[in-house]
Amino acid sequence: MKIKNIYKYLFAAILILHLSACNNNTDAEQLFDKTPTERLNIQKSELSQALLSSQFGWKTVYFTDNTVLGGYTHLFRFAQDGTVEMASDFDSDTDVYKSEYEIQLGSTVSLTFTTKNRIHLLSESDNYPIPALRAKGYLGDFQFLYYGQENGEIIFKANRNGTEIRFVKATAADWADLPKNLEMEDNVIGSNERPLFRLLETTDGTTVHKFDFSFSPVTRFAESNSIEAGYSVSYNMGVGYTPTGIVVSPAVEVGGQKLSNFVYNDTDGSFTATGTGGVSAVIKYSTKPLIITDDYKVMLQAPQTGYAYINANLATAPTNSALFNSLIKEIHANLPSTQKVNRIQFTFNDAFGESYITYSFTGGKALMYHNFTVQEDAVNKTLILVPGTWQSNTGAIIAEPALLKNIDKEIMNPSGLYVKKEAFKIQFTNNIYTFTSATSNFRMTTYAFQ
Repeated sequence: MKIKNIYKYLFAAILILHLSACNNNTDAEQLFDKTPTERLNIQKSELSQALLSSQFGWKTVYFTDNTVLGGYTHLFRFAQDGTVEMASDFDSDTDVYKSEYEIQLGSTVSLTFTTKNRIHLLSESDNYPIPALRAKGYLGDFQFLYYGQENGEIIFKANRNGTEIRFVKATAADWADLPKNLEMEDNVIGSNERPLFRLLETTDGTTVHKFDFSFSPVTRFAESNSIEAGYSVSYNMGVGYTPTGIVVSPAVEVGGQKLSNFVYNDTDGSFTATGTGGVSAVIKYSTKPLIITDDYKVMLQAPQTGYAYINANLATAPTNSALFNSLIKEIHANLPSTQKVNRIQFTFNDAFGESYITYSFTGGKALMYHNFTVQEDAVNKTLILVPGTWQSNTGAIIAEPALLKNIDKEIMNPSGLYVKKEAFKIQFTNNIYTFTSATSNFRMTTYAFQ
């Protein structure tokens, strides 16, 4: 009897497996009962309906490559006749322009913007923000491969580099408020009324960590590195502007939570992303550098050292402050159009034991020298340049040039300068040193000649 029962159970199991296999075959047949072309046409129709379904169109913050660049907001309103209205915050032109688009069939379905519009500004190879992106532009694309829909969003990947792009439904306010993105840019860059130094502070609800924070408006990219010994976490992120703050990619991960939306507080100039359980990340101002170095000491000793701001190479250095840049513009505004600043060069301890600044110009204008002596504020770790006489290129003593009065006043600030040997290079192998005022928003970037 036991053997018969075993046979009954075996027979029942085999029957169940057989029926299951039949069902699986039926599912497989249903899944593959359409040709590849038919399946692509279904996807094409699906995408077309989705693009036309949103009353106010679609919005995306396009991070073309969040390892080097920030995000650029684009708004799209698609029409059935193959035209699309588009606006972006790529630059100050936030007007709406009309162009054409197609939903194309290839190895997959793609949304392609076939005639020139704002999206193409990110893909022009001759339009690049920094020398490292020469002939690459902003790494953007105008052909988006369709990857389906999720939670009301349309998912694409750029044909150029596979970057994910998500369209979310736009609102009337998105179109009306787009210019506010660029107003927010000024808050991200900072103003002369705010302190120069910034930090990113994170908390997981119990532990607080601090990171230095630097932002380049040219690339909309920020770098943050821990200032704590033995804690090597860094946050490098692309930044996109919104009417109320910024969005970052990659997100700042704190306590297992990903924080990407930072809200601006005009009272103190901070940007705050808030999670749950006390988790947060804040970008805020500091009245002094987070790390004060002894890098100034090399300038107190022989032999001769030199540090030069070279306008042709360092005018766009991200470490130049807004105040410094405005002072350079002020000089240029008071020069003939054929002349510009060429160099502002510090020389310490020359062969005669003298120190001076050389101001030189393009366009044939004679250079000028301002002599100084050096003092050290060992407590605050600043270098103080005590002003001396001015000299012309012939060596004759001259009065202080009105053209250079304002910028020289910042350099000779009696509170001194913080000096920092930076970790990055710009175009050449020379080390980069920055000179930052201890009491104002002045910071200039120089090449070291040692």
